[in-house]
Amino acid sequence: MFKISKEPIVIQSVIDKVVQREAGAIATFIGTVRELTKGKRTLYLIYEAYEAMAVKKLEQIGREIEERWAGSKVAISHRVGKLDITDIAVVIAVSTPHRADAYEANRYAIERIKEIVPIWKKEHWVDGEEWVGNQLETVAYPTGKPEEEDLNE
Repeated sequence: MFKISKEPIVIQSVIDKVVQREAGAIATFIGTVRELTKGKRTLYLIYEAYEAMAVKKLEQIGREIEERWAGSKVAISHRVGKLDITDIAVVIAVSTPHRADAYEANRYAIERIKEIVPIWKKEHWVDGEEWVGNQLETVAYPTGKPEEEDLNE
């Protein structure tokens, strides 16, 4: 249900994990690598993760959603490694009995991923590169990895 992968994400395989007879809706979010960020032309990204903790945090998000939206089922896959422009970085699928809940839970999932999952990226631009840091871009990782205290926040 929750996966960090070095291989391209197969969207349908994530969706298939949440199919249930009780669901009237499945909402998906597909996050892709964009070319322009803050006016800079991105060539590619490199995502890294503290994989064991990242999976546990994705599972936590799944539990939070299942507690908050009755009858929901969640699957999340996030890719690591080098991703080119338009590559899929993350796929979230949420099924619920009703569509409004599926939309809300899906948005909740991506926001929580950015808040608590230890995944970080290095942006490669035409004129340089930089480890961006956490996904909210509130903490820089100039050495390319978070410090131990960053992982425990």
